[in-house]
Amino acid sequence: MSTTAVIPNSPNERWELPSRGVVGMACLIVAEAAIFVIFVVAYVFYIGKSLNGPTPKDVLTLPIFTTICLLSSSLTVHAAVSALRQGKRNLCSLWLAATVLLGGIFLAGTAHEWYDLIYHDGLTIKTNLFGTTFYSLVGLHASHVLVGLIMLALALWFSLRGEMGREHSEKLEVLSLYWHFVDAVWVIVFTVVYVLGR
Repeated sequence: MSTTAVIPNSPNERWELPSRGVVGMACLIVAEAAIFVIFVVAYVFYIGKSLNGPTPKDVLTLPIFTTICLLSSSLTVHAAVSALRQGKRNLCSLWLAATVLLGGIFLAGTAHEWYDLIYHDGLTIKTNLFGTTFYSLVGLHASHVLVGLIMLALALWFSLRGEMGREHSEKLEVLSLYWHFVDAVWVIVFTVVYVLGR
């Protein structure tokens, strides 16, 4: 909820304070970004320092399809916020469902990749430095995707029940900021782990 404040020495102009939700989410994103930076730096530092295999080039393939799904979900969540602002609840529900589906596909792809790495390639978190840093960084991101999906699924549930209207668009926008952050972090993780790290 935004409030306005009178600027001293300017009686005719009002300054609108930013939304508490947006400010709170911005603070969370900054804190989470710092955590991701630490994990990315650790991954980069330990690239090529494993004394035994498997190595990234031996086992990693580019997750192109799941990456497209996750990045596309930023567009669908933005469309959901826009639809809710216009009072189009059914359209908002449709876009939210698409976002949850795309995020779910990404998580399922990550789970499938991990299954193959663990059971077919023998790469676990204890195998070598690559395994430790890979599962830590990608797992940290996956946990953020999971949290975002839970919140988006709840928003979809409220939308389908007709309990979310135009007056809730700012709250959905705050949630979408988190989701955009998760997607942006994936671009960095994808580049470091799957492109530069191989």
